[in-house]
Amino acid sequence: MNSDLIDIVLLASPVVQAVMVILAIMSISAWAVAIAKSHQVRQASKVAQQFDQVFWQTQELTSLYNQVSQSGEKSKGMASIFEAGFREFVRLRKQGVAHTSDLIAGTQRAMKIAFSKESEVLENRLSLLATVGSSAPYIGLFGTVWGVMHAFQSLGHVQNATLAAVAPGISEALIATAIGLFAAIPAVIAYNRLSNQVDRLLGEYENFAEGFLTIMQRQAHSLENKPAASSTTDA
Repeated sequence: MNSDLIDIVLLASPVVQAVMVILAIMSISAWAVAIAKSHQVRQASKVAQQFDQVFWQTQELTSLYNQVSQSGEKSKGMASIFEAGFREFVRLRKQGVAHTSDLIAGTQRAMKIAFSKESEVLENRLSLLATVGSSAPYIGLFGTVWGVMHAFQSLGHVQNATLAAVAPGISEALIATAIGLFAAIPAVIAYNRLSNQVDRLLGEYENFAEGFLTIMQRQAHSLENKPAASSTTDA
């Protein structure tokens, strides 16, 4: 069976062979991206859970910021969002910004930029899976149509049209369709699965950012009220 399949592929028309090669490359690329992204998302989720636990157990955020910024490695995920927001908050305070709304707005902008960068990293190359899943069946269908055309053209040179004469062309046409489906189905499954995981992880990032922003808002209110309290005491 395997030898017959190889013979059919080798004896196929050049166009159908080209279609098979393209589909094979697409399938290999989709599997490579799916495996790599699965590992990346799994690691990102693990790191996010660890940092979330450390964050809510930390009493002093300044020490956590120093630990993250001085770790020697580029922060990722929640750590990157936290670092960007806390850095902007401290920078605005050093510049003399005292109003809570200004402090929170600047902190929120910095966190939003960090969130966008993390989102791009997680969603990178997912479009390849969507492209393979949507286009591979049509490429395989093109190979099928071409193979059928080639089979019927070969009948024009045969006086007695038999099943044996048309079967090779039909076989190579069906193989092109099968390869297209073989490339598309795993790509669609991987895309849907990874998209759901990425959306869930980004949702965790957003929840963390909202919780962190609430803490910074309370701190900004306390810092804003300190001068008023001291002036009342002096009076």
